[in-house]
Amino acid sequence: MNTSEMIKYISEGKADESLTMLYGTEEVSTYQKDRYIRAVNRFEELFTDSSLSDISIFSAPGRTEIGGNHTDHQHGQVLAAAISADAIAVTSKCDGYVHLYSEGYGMINLDISSLSPVADEKGSTASLIRGVLAGMNNAGYKTGGFCSYVTSDVLSGSGLSSSAAFESLIGVIISGLYNDGKIDSVEIAKIGQYSENNYMGKPCGLMDQMASSVGCLCYIDFKDPSDPVIEKIDFKLKDAGYTLCITDTKGSHEDLTPDYAAVPAEMKAAAHVFGKEFLRDVAPEDIYAGINKIREAAGDRAALRAVHFTEETRRAEAEAAALKEGDFKQFLRIFRKSADSSYKYLQNVYTCSDTVHQNVSIGIAVSEKVLETSSADPAEQKGVVRVHGGGFAGTIQAFVRNEYVTEYRTAMDNLFGEGSCHILNIRRPGVIQVI
Repeated sequence: MNTSEMIKYISEGKADESLTMLYGTEEVSTYQKDRYIRAVNRFEELFTDSSLSDISIFSAPGRTEIGGNHTDHQHGQVLAAAISADAIAVTSKCDGYVHLYSEGYGMINLDISSLSPVADEKGSTASLIRGVLAGMNNAGYKTGGFCSYVTSDVLSGSGLSSSAAFESLIGVIISGLYNDGKIDSVEIAKIGQYSENNYMGKPCGLMDQMASSVGCLCYIDFKDPSDPVIEKIDFKLKDAGYTLCITDTKGSHEDLTPDYAAVPAEMKAAAHVFGKEFLRDVAPEDIYAGINKIREAAGDRAALRAVHFTEETRRAEAEAAALKEGDFKQFLRIFRKSADSSYKYLQNVYTCSDTVHQNVSIGIAVSEKVLETSSADPAEQKGVVRVHGGGFAGTIQAFVRNEYVTEYRTAMDNLFGEGSCHILNIRRPGVIQVI
């Protein structure tokens, strides 16, 4: 359908069922209905020649990491979920070029006659697009150009993985436009990681892309990264009486690449002490028995990060088991241990290069005060908080009992500014062609 037909289709409520499936409540879907129509109108303004062509709308969600903090790059286990905040793209085919306008960032015009890495593009959005197309070609899929208007509710630098959502979005566009929608979501995730590693130059693991692409609340075991074990967990947070709150602590991500890169590098250095490439291949008892060898070869922080991995990967599995059994109290107890380990052993709550600004630490401190009760049991408190995602700056994550959400949200907004605390739903579908 063309843009006029698309707007009519949405306005008449023919997309309501799909929007409710993606975003939950009727109120949210009403907002999304307006958002989608605005996006189609913007596409028509930007791509007049394409407005009469067949257009489609694609969506890729952000993700939240729940357990397994910094374990994926060591072939560990994680617990993650797709969230209701997403990136959407109004798109039509275009010969030989990608013309993509990302709201807030401007137009990218990309000649795709060559998909080799371009040195000047490294670290840019253009590099991610080129990398995904190259990965698709390498995997034997059809590729081609397209015109696209993209708008995202996944805030950049929010810890909700806006880059993984974008990579997954490009992947599902190529799947929908050129491969009859048949590219598997796991394959889209792997190609997204390939793009980020080899074209953007960021040494990330596969968890972010996998959670965004696959969707739902899922447990993922990366023991064999080429064939990860994925188990979707049918757990409804609202039935447990809790709400997921993500707070942007407004810390800067500038110059943090060395901090992020040091985590997998030090974990690998610890694994090398035992003749292994990844910590997943080192027995937990060997980590503790050989901790002085790690200290001598790679330093104390590497030893502590190895300890974190050893326990954290098993915690992710235990958290998944608790949720499958419907035991949310047990999940919260494990979640608190995970939070403590990230702070003490992984040490990704603040950067050592800037001790003046410790936004995440401040957010956790105030959160714990607001959420505390007389009980030491995390399951009996108002909620539990932890650093979210990669860490060092960005966001904190809290599971808050429903009756205390307003109190908690007010405290976080007072601390970091109005609108800092976001209430999110867990989304069941991953990447999808909506219309």
